[in-house]
Order: sequence, then structure tokens, then C-alpha cells
Amino acid sequence: MAVQLSRRVDWPMLDIAGVVYYPQYWDLAHRFFEEAWPEICGVNYPTLTSEHRLGFPTVSNRCEFIAPLKYGDEVNCTLWLEEVGQHSCRWAYRYVDRSGKTVWNAEVVTVCVDLDTFEKRPLPDWLAAGLRSCRKE
Repeated sequence: MAVQLSRRVDWPMLDIAGVVYYPQYWDLAHRFFEEAWPEICGVNYPTLTSEHRLGFPTVSNRCEFIAPLKYGDEVNCTLWLEEVGQHSCRWAYRYVDRSGKTVWNAEVVTVCVDLDTFEKRPLPDWLAAGLRSCRKE
């Protein structure tokens, strides 16, 4: 099942026009990505990286900006996996505002790597099962 997360738009996220500066959408995406691991796989991202020595660097991304976010808005993120391969994952993000209007969609491809060698490695079975269960509603 997809993960639901949210954050408030804070002042430092804004540009001079008073809307969320576009790189901040990606910063939020990475924060949501890290927050989702316990719910999806039962392990937090710091444990995954420091104890299991696994990382998931981004190798591809794309997005669509639909409507602006402003100071004080709540960003509600739905995060799920479109595809889980042997070494990689294709993550999907949908941000909606408090009224339920979609404001941003994105897709991010990550690759599982050994953090000691930075070589790609197959997804461990114990992670792959959780990742495969995180599907769109």
C-alpha cells in the first residue's frame, strides 16, 4: 500500500515570488523517501545506510509542476513504487495541497548500492518484499 506523509511549507522554502522554490520539491521528495522506509520495509534509512551499508542513489528523475505551494500550506505526499527490479526501484510521488488538489508529480529511479564499494548490488530479499508491497492504492 502507498505511504502517506505530510509537511508544512516553511518560510525558508520560498522564493522571492512567495512560492516554494522548485528545488525544494526535490528536497521534500528526499525527506519523504527517508521517512517512508520504516513503514515500507520496517527499517529506518539511517540504519539501512550505516548498519546494512546499503544506499539508494538516484539515477534518473522527472517531474511535473502543476500548481504552486505557498507559505503555511500543507504538502500531503503519496509515495509508492511503480516498479521494483533486481537492482533498482522506480518511486512515484504525488503532492496534493490541503484542498486535495494535485500540485506536483514525480518519478525517481534509484539503484541499490553497497556503500563500501559504491557498486550496484541486488536488492536483498528482505527489502524487496517490502518495496514490492508498496503499490499505488
